[in-house]
Amino acid sequence: MSHSDDQVQAVRAFNRFYTRKLGVLDQQLLKSPFSLSEARVLYELAHREDPSAKEIGNELGLDAGYLSRIVQSFDDNGLITRQPSASDRRQIRLALTAKGRQAFAKLERSSEQDIAAMLAKLTEGGRQRLVGAMATIEGLLGETAAAPSAILREPRPGDMGWVVQRHGALYASEYGFDASFESLVAEIAAKFLNSFDASRERCWIADIDGAPVGSVFLVRHSDDVAKLRLLLVDPAGRGQRLGQRLVGECIGFARACGYRRITLWTQSILLAARGIYQQAGFKLVATEPHRSFGQSLVGETWEMEL
Repeated sequence: MSHSDDQVQAVRAFNRFYTRKLGVLDQQLLKSPFSLSEARVLYELAHREDPSAKEIGNELGLDAGYLSRIVQSFDDNGLITRQPSASDRRQIRLALTAKGRQAFAKLERSSEQDIAAMLAKLTEGGRQRLVGAMATIEGLLGETAAAPSAILREPRPGDMGWVVQRHGALYASEYGFDASFESLVAEIAAKFLNSFDASRERCWIADIDGAPVGSVFLVRHSDDVAKLRLLLVDPAGRGQRLGQRLVGECIGFARACGYRRITLWTQSILLAARGIYQQAGFKLVATEPHRSFGQSLVGETWEMEL
């Protein structure tokens, strides 16, 4: 999917805001005597053991000539030592001197104090949201970051609103469903809250980094039959067999409760969901064309004997 001009402009606007917020537009980092690039090199020197100039340049994406000038400046000011590598004489190993470590420590204290002052203006909830948003950006844009796995949990206050909103938005976007589908989801969620039987019913919410990305419900249909409802996996949670995990939880819980069968209703166009049900052992037992949610659909009933 291609990006839009609005998305490009939003990222550019965020970049301008963020650089202003950190005070680096004037090429000074946190009121220190070092430029942003110099501070980044200093940080790498403090956290690596005998790094070479080439290694630091590759890590930070700095031009070799620019990096050479920074290294020379550090050397002139007595912040580093330079020694040829024992394994490759062409490589120069760098290390901080006592003066260099002192300069870094001062920079680190200044950085921590300024960031602490910025965070102090926020509530605890705001601080958590900020750190979470930063982790999200780093995870999405990081080149080698492993995709975080989802955790399954019981619903918390507010989750039913997310279930309704996400179903409505996602099915409208991906399948063209109208608002009547969101209304149906709202009715199912409200009924679950109003007549919840903890001994025989359950909802699972899937989270990634504290944000919901999936849901499924198992509710009582009769004494012997449970009904699986509202299976949803947001695009942010796809690619890790999360749908299979959610359905597996339903099956295990239904068996533990003593149900003899699980039933569900889906649509023939929901290919991913149908595949999950089939892999789990559900069998298609009935089909019925119908006009719902602004679409001409084929409803399907699937069942699984326990």
